[in-house]
Amino acid sequence: MSTAPISATLAQSDRDAVLQAIATIKDKLPFLIDLSNEERKALPKMGDKSRAFVSIALEVATQNPEFLPRSFDLNEMRKDVQLFEALYPVLLSLSQLQELLDDTSIAVGSEAYAAALQVYNYAKASGQGAGLDGVVEEMGQRFARKSRKSKPQAAAL
Repeated sequence: MSTAPISATLAQSDRDAVLQAIATIKDKLPFLIDLSNEERKALPKMGDKSRAFVSIALEVATQNPEFLPRSFDLNEMRKDVQLFEALYPVLLSLSQLQELLDDTSIAVGSEAYAAALQVYNYAKASGQGAGLDGVVEEMGQRFARKSRKSKPQAAAL
């Protein structure tokens, strides 16, 4: 691992401020929706290649509305494109933040787990007679393997 150990704390007031900032973001985006996995899979996706296609289609529709059916809502298409373009930098920024949070959480969790393993090993090696037997046994449950139940044999008829 090429990263330096993390030595930091998060004050309760800072944690509360971050959570409030997240709540503010949600408040500013009241139109956000929650898609099911099935809905997500069923929808066509607009990626980088599709952005140019959509932009050209909007321009064609704007300059040539006469060939569109009356039921086609050009203003709604324009609003959708504008909202997508407005959300894109926010999504990119939040994705980068999510990745940093994930990486930091993984690294600091790994550090905490490695330290806990050291404590466990030290307690096992030198904690006998110090009243640590019970806690060492409790900690050891983390490594206990589940016994495999033997398959019940069919009764002979």
